[in-house]
Amino acid sequence: MKNLVWLVLPALALSACQKATDQSASSSGATEASSVTPQDGMPTMSSSSAVGEDADAAPGKDPGTYLAKAGAGGLFEIESSRAILKTTQDSQVKAFAQMMIKDHEASTTLLKKTAKAADIAVDAPRLQPAQQQSLDAIKAAKGKDADKIYLDAQRDGHASALMLHKTYAADGNNEALRAAAAQIVPVVQQHITMLDKMDK
Repeated sequence: MKNLVWLVLPALALSACQKATDQSASSSGATEASSVTPQDGMPTMSSSSAVGEDADAAPGKDPGTYLAKAGAGGLFEIESSRAILKTTQDSQVKAFAQMMIKDHEASTTLLKKTAKAADIAVDAPRLQPAQQQSLDAIKAAKGKDADKIYLDAQRDGHASALMLHKTYAADGNNEALRAAAAQIVPVVQQHITMLDKMDK
C-alpha cells in the first residue's frame, strides 16, 4: 500500500503543475488582449488590429501599428499642452504649448485624411498607460514644477515620435502613409530643436 502511495503522489504533482501552467498561459493571453480606453481625436487602429496578424507586417511597418502609435502620441501632445496652458505663467512654455496644439492637430488631420483616402479602417486614438500617467502628473502639478514635468514629457514624446515617423517614412508598407510620415518628420525635428534651446 505504501508503495502505491509513493507512485501516485508524483503523478498528482505533475498534473497540478501542468494545470497551473495552462492557467498562467490563459491569464497572459487575456492580459495581452486588453486595451486602453479610447478618446476623441485622430483615428488609430484598435489594439488588436494594431499588433497586426500578418507575419510580414512587422511593428512600425504596417499602417495599423503606425497609426495607433502616431495617434496616441499626437493625442498626448495636444492634451498635455492644453493642460499646461491652464496653469503656466511662463511665456516661453505658453508659446511652445500653443504651437504643439496647432502643429499636432495639423499632423493629425493629415494622417486622418491619408488613412481615409487609402481606405484604412481606424478607431479613435488611445493613450498608453504611461502617457495617461504623465498627463495626470502635469494636471496635478503647479507652477514651475508643472512646466518642468510638461517639458520633460515633451522631450521624451518627441524623441519617440521622431523615430516612429522616420521608420515608417523609410520602411512603411503603405506608400501614401510613407509620404505623410515624411512630411511630419521635419516638424517633429523642429519641435525637438526648440525644446533643446529651452532652459527648463
